[in-house]
Amino acid sequence: MTGSTDPDTKSLVRTTDRLVVIGTSGAGKTTLAERIAQALDMSHVEFDGIRHGPDWTETPDEVFRETLRRQLQGDRWVADGNYSFARDIVWPRATTVVWLDFPIRVVMWRLFWRTMRRGFFREELWNGNRERLWWHFFSRQSLFLWAMQTHWHRRRTIPAALAHPEHAHLDLVHLRSPREAHQWLLTL
Repeated sequence: MTGSTDPDTKSLVRTTDRLVVIGTSGAGKTTLAERIAQALDMSHVEFDGIRHGPDWTETPDEVFRETLRRQLQGDRWVADGNYSFARDIVWPRATTVVWLDFPIRVVMWRLFWRTMRRGFFREELWNGNRERLWWHFFSRQSLFLWAMQTHWHRRRTIPAALAHPEHAHLDLVHLRSPREAHQWLLTL
């Protein structure tokens, strides 16, 4: 890893940057990626939009990976999503990893309000899909359960993955609060 930034440092973003925003479900990856894309006039690739087909059907792994390969070919993009089974496609092309490493209480609060807003207003997410509130409160498909199961795991595995020699080219922007994320975004 060539460098780590905090929100007080000047932005490391270059005209050929390719950023990937990672973090626990509900942390705000897509929102931040959209804002980065807008601020820097870059294309935005949302992994969930590729992964979830109509009626929440999951895109087969190889189709998902091939679609990512195609969409991440350019010199300037920002992507958001974790999908560790596709990391070997994304991280070698990326120049910067933006890690939203917020406390679990912040993530759960954001996830709750996002889920409620999407469910109440019947917002379309991708490919005609809409939140099904009962999934999140009464099933094993709950994003709340997923966030709880993956939050601490990511805190262990992301630093280990970034320490691998093949990822030494990556700059890391490690943001530990929404306030840090906002301050960093203002530097772009």
